[in-house]
Amino acid sequence: MKIPFYWPVFLTAIFCASVSAADLDRQDVEKRLAKADKANPADLRRKDLTDMDLSDLNFTIADLWGSDLRRSNLSNSDLSGLNLDLSVLSKVNFSNANLSNTSIFGVHVGGANLTHANMSNSRFIGVMDRANLSHANLSHANWGADMKNQSMGLMRASLNNVNLSGANLSYANFDRALMRYANFSGANLHNAVLFGVDLSGADFSGADLSGADLTGTSLEDTNFSGADLAGTKFAGIKDKSKLKGLGSSKHLDSAIID
Repeated sequence: MKIPFYWPVFLTAIFCASVSAADLDRQDVEKRLAKADKANPADLRRKDLTDMDLSDLNFTIADLWGSDLRRSNLSNSDLSGLNLDLSVLSKVNFSNANLSNTSIFGVHVGGANLTHANMSNSRFIGVMDRANLSHANLSHANWGADMKNQSMGLMRASLNNVNLSGANLSYANFDRALMRYANFSGANLHNAVLFGVDLSGADFSGADLSGADLTGTSLEDTNFSGADLAGTKFAGIKDKSKLKGLGSSKHLDSAIID
């Protein structure tokens, strides 16, 4: 039985209803950041920061847990190492932002702009459908399902229709993610884990999939034109004729297809 993927949206809806607006402006945020230290981080926890210009700021000594950042501009800002669990991040502008080593759990980030963002070593479980991650850095990111903690149903990353063209996904883990119609054209997926991922309609044209694990994936109408398949694992693929673009892929002879 397929478990419906609604729990992050449900959690976010409940949480937002309890958030009290802080009515902060950029100057207020800057003052809190200026006074912050490791022992006393800037208190932005569960604050309403919607539609604000928060670009070019350093949030590394701040508490943004559960904050409402919808449609805000955080381009070029440093949020590295933060816990952004249960924050509201839909349609946020994170272009060129530093989100390395962040934790983003139970969050809706749909339609966000993450072009050229650094999300290396980050942890993400939530909804990021239709987000733009073109040329983003997701190397060593762990966006895979935690199969040891599934008391609320299958908690995983939903990345349907995302733009990951030119992105660095090397050594990243997307175990059991939903990535239907995702654009991976020209992306680096060297040694990436895509075990059990739904990649129906995805575009890997010109991508580097060398050493990637696509065991048990759904590959209906998936395009591999010009992709580097050196050592790529396709275990569980019974009919490789269904894989589009294999004729123009690179190093197909060393791909593991069974």
